[in-house]
Amino acid sequence: MKKKLLLASTLIFLGIICIISFHMIGSKVEPDGTLVEPFFLVPLSILLVFSGITALLLMAIISVVKKSRK
Repeated sequence: MKKKLLLASTLIFLGIICIISFHMIGSKVEPDGTLVEPFFLVPLSILLVFSGITALLLMAIISVVKKSRK
């Protein structure tokens, strides 16, 4: 159970790190008017946080079902 919890919390932690990295790197406008930013971090962070929360919810549901069967 601890390994599953570690996996879910790691996913959430990595998502938060991606959000922080996006804000720390920042964005800039090149002289030719091109916007340069690490936009790939935004959907990646959303995906990681959503996956971590989903894993936590699934673990909670499974543990409740197992306890109710006993």
